[in-house]
Amino acid sequence: MAGNTVELWFTLPVQLLTAWKTQNMLRFFKRCSQGRRAWLLMAITALALELTALYFQHVMLLQPCVMCIYERCALFGILGASLLGAMAPKTPLRYAAILLWIYSAWEGLQLAWKHTMIMLHPSPFNTCDFFVSFPSWLPLDKWMPAVFHASGDCSVRQWQFLTLEMPQWLVGIFAAYLLVAAIVLLSQVVRSRQ
Repeated sequence: MAGNTVELWFTLPVQLLTAWKTQNMLRFFKRCSQGRRAWLLMAITALALELTALYFQHVMLLQPCVMCIYERCALFGILGASLLGAMAPKTPLRYAAILLWIYSAWEGLQLAWKHTMIMLHPSPFNTCDFFVSFPSWLPLDKWMPAVFHASGDCSVRQWQFLTLEMPQWLVGIFAAYLLVAAIVLLSQVVRSRQ
């Protein structure tokens, strides 16, 4: 009985401190989501990744595959979400931006994971499509072929940095976007300090 009381006296302050830090962290993320700077920072990171992809394609002459193009579309979704959030961060439009951000990051993570599996375990039964498949009302590969035309093979290893292939890096990038998006969504229910 006495051991439980002593344990309670030591663990309760730690739990309260942890909860207090969590509340402060969530308040911080809520404040950030209600300002333009964080949204613009996310737009800059997504734009930098898109420009890097175009550099790889047009300067280093790496051929993007169908999965690369779909992953690029998911990054454009994150870029769009960040611009939407930056337009009116103090209005309910912010919630639409957060949902678009989560959806795009989730789709990007799934695509990057599937691309990684195709690359690590090549098989005639585990391949990507030959052509990108956009809706007829949004043929991005026809409108902007320099950005959305796929000419490579998903299983070919073209680029590596610190022993990781490009899709493996994208798994980490999309996971980071998704984690931050989930924290930002969770922070929306926390009351701001008066």
